[in-house]
This record gives sequence, C-alpha cells and structure tokens, in this order.
Amino acid sequence: MKLLQFYLPESGLRVGLLEDKTVFDLSSLDMLIDSALNLFKLANKADCTASQLIANLLKNKHTPEYNFKALNLFPDKNTPHLLIPIYPPEVWAFGVTYMRSASARDEDAGGQQGIYERVYNAARPECFFKATASRCVGSNDYICIRSDSSLTAPEPELAYVLGDNQEILGFTICNDVSAWDIERDNPLYLPQSKIYSGCCAIGPVIVTADELTDPMNLKISCNIIRDNKSVYSDSTHSSRIGRSFNELNKYLYLHNPIPFGTLVSTGTGIMLPNEYHLRAGDIVEIEIEDIGKLINPVKQL
Repeated sequence: MKLLQFYLPESGLRVGLLEDKTVFDLSSLDMLIDSALNLFKLANKADCTASQLIANLLKNKHTPEYNFKALNLFPDKNTPHLLIPIYPPEVWAFGVTYMRSASARDEDAGGQQGIYERVYNAARPECFFKATASRCVGSNDYICIRSDSSLTAPEPELAYVLGDNQEILGFTICNDVSAWDIERDNPLYLPQSKIYSGCCAIGPVIVTADELTDPMNLKISCNIIRDNKSVYSDSTHSSRIGRSFNELNKYLYLHNPIPFGTLVSTGTGIMLPNEYHLRAGDIVEIEIEDIGKLINPVKQL
C-alpha cells in the first residue's frame, strides 16, 4: 500500500491511502489514525502490518476520496495539499554506500584523498544523524541552501521507515540536501553541512514493505529544472548500494536507542557536478521506481 499525509483546511492533518490516482481518507475510519506514525504504531500494537490493519478498517466502509493531482501542490493553509508522509522522530543517513559516490567525493577532498574509498571498503559504514521532523519537508515544499554555503547539492536516496526490532515498515524517497563546500573544507564540519532547516525532503508517499518486496531493484533518477529548463539529469539503481539494510541497521542500533518511526536514508549514487550546484529558484525532481516523484523548489536561507 502507498500511504501519505495530507492537509485539509477544515480538519488539518489526514492520513491517506493512495490507489492509482485516488486518495482515500483513512483518518475518517478511526480517530486514532491522526498521523502515519500513529497508524504504524496501532498496527504494531495489534500485531499486524499496516496493510492488514487498513484492509480490516476498510471492509464495507466508505471513506472520503480526493484526487492525488489536486493535492500535489505547494503547501498553503487555505488549500488541501500533500504533507510530509511521516513525521519521523529522527532521521539517520548512511554515506558512501555507492562506489561512484566514494570516488567522486575523494576527487574533491583535496588533502583528504582516499578517506571516502576507505570507508566504502571498511567493515564499518559511515552513519550520521541527519534531521528531526522540524527540519524536514514534504513534496512541493522548499528545500534550502544555507546562507554560508556556495556549493549545496541534492543527494537522491532510497529511504526506509523503521518499526520495532529493526523491522522495515516501508520505503520512501529522501533528498539528503548537503552543503558540500562546508564538508569539503573539513570533514569535522559534516554536521553543519548536513543539519539545518530544510535540509531533508521526504515523500511523496511511503510504500509498505509488503508491497515493495524488492527494494534493491529500483531505478533512481534526479532532474534539476532551472528557468523552466532541465539543466541536469542523471540516474542510478538501488542494486548498486554496497551494503545490505541489515548491515546498516546493525551499526545504527549498536548502543544507540532508535525510536519507532525513525527514517533511514541509504546513500546516494548520483553525484551532481559542481557547476550544477543548487540555486534559489531551482526545482529538484527525484523519482524512484514503484514509489513516485519527490518535487521540491529551492530557496536561499
């Protein structure tokens, strides 16, 4: 199933089920379904999947319906629109999981030559804290360039949502927006490169794990639109991720309490050439096969 969150001016946040081009209002079925996070928690408490819980709730019941295209627009409190598909308590990310990413980063690392390739080949992956929900945006909302960065880039990534005991509940798209110039100046500046307002976009939906059964077989593409023209596009494939999700989770959970609903981003295989760094007014489109398209305009902080 494809789950999302959307906003109605008269009632606020709603949880939706997307089937084809129609969004069914799941919040109308149970007042406890007031967020996607709580929907997953209800399913966990009932010892079933979110898909099973929803199927049971939908039996012989009618729900309000909305057109996905009509919701897929810039957020405005006066208009129904998509929200971030889940408000994760934490977002963690892994880096250098693609060899291309390791090679490209080493080329730009100056005196730090080789550190990224060594991480790619090491037993321990690169793992870092990325964001909280307040730093994240959904599709159609602004991703941001720091005021102290002149080289910020999108990082298109497959991401997953965690439940209890390292269980993967579903998959979505993440844009791990990063101020590359700050990180390249000194690797110790990584948190400042990665963590700030508008640094992480998620969406437009979460595809439950029982539907997306082969996440390592997905095309991932990125397109940057500037002045109504595509100035850069590239693609990769999730099969090129060099580590299993079980391996990533092993290190993420090691002596580290991970809250239910945490989002994990799995690294990027699309490295934007420096000359196409983000500018205010750009639009970034990231599409992952079987999930959808995440679209975000860009603004300068």
